[in-house]
Amino acid sequence: MYGVYKKILRINLSEQTYFFEPLDPEILSQYPGGKALGTYLLAQQVKSKINPLSPENPLIFTTGPCSQSVIWGSSRYAVFGISPQTGFYAESYAGGKAPEAMDRVGVDALILEGQSAEPVVLKIEENSCTFYPAQDLWGKDTYTTEDEVLRRYGNPKLRPGALVIGPAGENQVSFALIENNYWRSAGRCGLGAVLGAKKVKALVFQGQSKRTIAREQELKNFAFEFLNNYRNHPVSKNYLNYGTTQMVSILNQVGAFPARYWQQGTCSHWEQINGEALRKLLQVTPHACPRCFLACGKISTVPQGRYKGLTVEGPEYETIFAFGGLCLVKSLPEIMYLNDLCDQLGLDTISAGNLCAFTIEAVRQKKVKFDLDYGQTEKIAELIKLIAFKQDIGEVLAQGIKKAAQKWDMEDYAVHVKGLEPAGYDPRYFKGMALSYAISDRGACHLRTTFYKPELAGVIDPATVKDKARLVIDYEDRLNVFDSLILCRFYRDFYPYSELAKILTFITGDTWEEQRVKNLGAQVAHLARKVNLSQGLTSQDDSLPKLFFKLPLENQGPLSEEEFDYLKQEYYQLRGWPLA
Repeated sequence: MYGVYKKILRINLSEQTYFFEPLDPEILSQYPGGKALGTYLLAQQVKSKINPLSPENPLIFTTGPCSQSVIWGSSRYAVFGISPQTGFYAESYAGGKAPEAMDRVGVDALILEGQSAEPVVLKIEENSCTFYPAQDLWGKDTYTTEDEVLRRYGNPKLRPGALVIGPAGENQVSFALIENNYWRSAGRCGLGAVLGAKKVKALVFQGQSKRTIAREQELKNFAFEFLNNYRNHPVSKNYLNYGTTQMVSILNQVGAFPARYWQQGTCSHWEQINGEALRKLLQVTPHACPRCFLACGKISTVPQGRYKGLTVEGPEYETIFAFGGLCLVKSLPEIMYLNDLCDQLGLDTISAGNLCAFTIEAVRQKKVKFDLDYGQTEKIAELIKLIAFKQDIGEVLAQGIKKAAQKWDMEDYAVHVKGLEPAGYDPRYFKGMALSYAISDRGACHLRTTFYKPELAGVIDPATVKDKARLVIDYEDRLNVFDSLILCRFYRDFYPYSELAKILTFITGDTWEEQRVKNLGAQVAHLARKVNLSQGLTSQDDSLPKLFFKLPLENQGPLSEEEFDYLKQEYYQLRGWPLA
């Protein structure tokens, strides 16, 4: 079988040992990489309930069969484990340059086991893993850490890459992230906290390996034709011009932009924080991952004012929604400031914004004493720091929204699924997203189906429930295949099953018909479910916050419990899962 390395690197942090383990080609023919392989390996290792911050929680990194190939949108890596935020299955993905450096090490998966006694940096090469002490880096921010570990341990000629955590990961904040290339984040599910618990400050990758392609010329022809077909597509142009910020206007115009901690579907200042404002108010340069013509990333610099000179890649839509919508911060430079703070400390901005807004509501409802209100950027920043360092009120919030809601007697008001807060697509408007948030394997995930896309594009009415579960499954399964190759979500309109089948056939040399590709997507869904069941998941966990069923939006009633139950029952029936 081509397109795979046929080996795993296992690193025992407790003993500071490692070994390269052969991987059966038969396994790789079923689980060729990315989410498929990572979930398979996680299911093999985790068979009963564990503490996510214990040595028993493995952290599994994978690249995919498309890594380093000519396929567009393929510079991504994945990481898997049990989430300290939810207690269930965790997956997270990131792009940038580091994924290809990871792949050049020449393994299909890297598994971290056990727990180091002292902070370490791991330098991983094609035939070795070296453990370096990291006490002097412990406490450093993500930017400083990445620069320093690449300077110390990387050979520029080999184009090394690094994955790092910040203080939030070290302190095991439940929604700490793993970062690379400054602004690229495996952000959701808190797997940075797992690295922190394992005392791993950074991983540095360098090597010269490359996957062998079975039908290389045909793959090159495919990629060349793909570029010609889609480089000037309207979707591509929108990403090039606005990146994800284009969604601010779209969601506000339909009334599905979550604001004032999920009490509103729009905010009055949305034109100050949308894509047009980004281009008008900031100095913006498009930025792309390797193997990408969309260049969705925007290197943005504040040209004047209090935050003059501040530069981030972004802010992305989700960060704008979280701070500009939920917290009612009214300017892009202020949102960038909070974005930059979260990146340096190593915090997921979606969860951070949700928790800050939740805290504002707790203060307003006199559930907790703290000086904070909507739109107060500096006080929000102070709260973020308290969370990252687990100080004062931040100690409670660092444990995640489930624990904070319990402590403050606000469980009926807390917006999350399984402990993971939703992204910026209100399920009271998008019925497909209501189902997607509820059944997602990692919690309230917008990426598991990105079903807001067909609902916005008119493929299916956002308000309907009839036949929607079947289409949700189709999107979920196809994106499971994306995450197994691994491909960027923003190419979803360009890679139907037929094209995914061609890619797998050309790379691996196996014959992949469309049905086999579809079966792969479904198989991954069942595997992730198996992991969740091992951690105690029941059908009751596949539900939505009570707030969505009680509180209407300006132009939209609350979610109907009858409609949601219909969607969930149909989904379970189609999946063949018992609804108990």
